Amino acid sequence: MTDKPRAVDPEETPGSVAGASGTPADSTGDGAESAAGLVEETEVMVDEVSSTVTESPADGAPVVDAPARPADGGPAAPLGAELEALRAELEERTRDLQRVSAEYANYRKRVERDRALVGEQATGAVLTALLPILDDLDRAREHGDLVGPFGTVAEQLTTALGKFGLTVFGEQGDPFDPTRHEAVAHQTSAEVSEPTCVQVMRRGYQLGERLLRPAMVAVADPE
Repeated sequence: MTDKPRAVDPEETPGSVAGASGTPADSTGDGAESAAGLVEETEVMVDEVSSTVTESPADGAPVVDAPARPADGGPAAPLGAELEALRAELEERTRDLQRVSAEYANYRKRVERDRALVGEQATGAVLTALLPILDDLDRAREHGDLVGPFGTVAEQLTTALGKFGLTVFGEQGDPFDPTRHEAVAHQTSAEVSEPTCVQVMRRGYQLGERLLRPAMVAVADPE
């Protein structure tokens, strides 16, 4: 009786014999070694890729991706226009500040000048009211009445008024100045070479550069 051929198991390798001892174990061992080799190769490739990615540049600077520049300059154009607008506004505000500062400086100078003028006018008004008293003192001095305590008081009054800027002018022999002298008499004389004050009826006074009262004089003209 002839035996029927046995069907070949698909899982068996061509060189394997059914029932042979050690064949399945050897096949399993070869597959494990192949899988282990693939795993090791994969780990080596992963390590190489990781080292390549994490490797720093030669100069030690960190790798930073540069921002992509716009191809058509879209974002830069609005920023540039806004910057120019801000610069123009800053220049305009600076000019306004300079103009206001100049106006304030001029205003302050004008106020100080007006204040000084008002103070000078007030002082001049008070001193003008005292001029008749000074005229009486001059007449008393001419007659020799300013002696004793009365003379001391007269000198103190004259000194105090001088501290406020009051100055006296008009002396015999002064050249005649029509802006400071009031001529009430004229005569000719061979002793003068120009119009000269030969007699002072009333002395003149001024406060600083301001004329409070002209001097009343008699003038001699050359012959």
